[in-house]
Amino acid sequence: MKKISLLLALICCLASTLKAQPSNSLTLSEKFYGLSSFWSEANYNFVYMYKVDQVAWHAAYKQAIANIQTAPDDYAYYRELQKLCALLKDGHTQVYMPDSLQNLVMTTHFGPYRLFLSHINGKVYVTNVNKSKENEIPLGSEIVKVNGLATADYRDRYVASYISSSTAQDLVVRASYNLLSGLAGAQYDLEIKTPSGQSKQFHLSHSNTKELELSSMGTPHAGVFEFKWLPDSTAYVALRSFNDATVVEEFEAALPKLSTAKRVVVDIRNNGGGSSKHAANIAKYFVQGDSIYGARNYSREIIPTERAIGSFLSAQDTVDGKAQWGLSKQEATTLVKAYSGAKFHTLPYSPMAIQTRVKLRQPTAVLTNVHTASAAEDFLIYLYAQAHVVRVGDFTNGSTGQPLQLSLPGNGSAWICTKKVTLPSGEEFVGYGIKPHKHAPQQLEDVLHPNISDTQLEAALQYLAEKEI
Repeated sequence: MKKISLLLALICCLASTLKAQPSNSLTLSEKFYGLSSFWSEANYNFVYMYKVDQVAWHAAYKQAIANIQTAPDDYAYYRELQKLCALLKDGHTQVYMPDSLQNLVMTTHFGPYRLFLSHINGKVYVTNVNKSKENEIPLGSEIVKVNGLATADYRDRYVASYISSSTAQDLVVRASYNLLSGLAGAQYDLEIKTPSGQSKQFHLSHSNTKELELSSMGTPHAGVFEFKWLPDSTAYVALRSFNDATVVEEFEAALPKLSTAKRVVVDIRNNGGGSSKHAANIAKYFVQGDSIYGARNYSREIIPTERAIGSFLSAQDTVDGKAQWGLSKQEATTLVKAYSGAKFHTLPYSPMAIQTRVKLRQPTAVLTNVHTASAAEDFLIYLYAQAHVVRVGDFTNGSTGQPLQLSLPGNGSAWICTKKVTLPSGEEFVGYGIKPHKHAPQQLEDVLHPNISDTQLEAALQYLAEKEI
């Protein structure tokens, strides 16, 4: 009986292992088609292609052609596509694995251990573990080395090179969280430094962690909107998403209380966006005029004949013109831009007329961080010229646009950004993030003890108290 039980356990374990293995069902023709489709559509539609190193881009495509022929499974194939995509450095340009593959990827599960990692001020820290391991791996321990490499070196070489991101700040945050992502069985040798300075080594391997309880349960946030009073008649409003009209309805319901506040703090940290219309319908109460100016939008203007002529011109022709062809400097420059993908069509632009019975004129601080993105960045743009509104915290995500969706073999997909977005002045923020007036980086204590520490909120309150806006 004991032998039968052991045999059944072994069979179950083997079945579980086989189930966790990535598929290898794509044909070579399908792989070539998927790769060439992404590469071709990116060449034709990616709005920032003029910023991409063309020599490196085409060399990477050739290397990907070679690599996919020896990819051992569909997961490895999609990793090659993601590595190529990462060269475009755009948050709205992505390669998404099929769910059947993505669901195999483990990030925090290591059998008896469960680790959550965060990037804070240039270092990677353990910011949560399963409850039984909180003494062995104290919260706030720094990841010093991974597989013998300094953490930053390992992250840049093996993680960041597969992530397409518009900004350096977003890339390092995402790569740090996914520092140890991999399939079941992937192994990692870690060196950590505890808050007390003790050095420890761990050998971890990806497998499901059965223990559910975590050392830190964090601060639960209910709903997309929150209102509360802070000291000195300061109103705090959190707008956690613009996905649902509920956030507008709840904000408008709080207007009578907001109108009585001495100061206002609007928290859009971790707001990944949603509907720009919802963002505008809240921003209008802070705008002192009768119109809102949003972002300017551009898309590539592709006229094949212009590109054809531009392919025969050189950079020198944009300086001197090409007299033998009867082209002025300006005409030659336009044609070279057309060939390189830098000629743009400007989408219609006009301010939005607004009417409100209430205007919030109090000194206002808007809290931002790297996860403030897309429609949340539109919210900041709507308020950009308002003298009584300041931004406090970190640079925003710096990514927005209109993606073209592309189907890939095996039910995967891709996005390619087709729209360039700038501030009303024409200044670019995609690739940089929107800059805060008062830079206040998040600190380790803010992550470990969010109920008692919020450096950015404190900086906003101090800034409002000290600065006459």
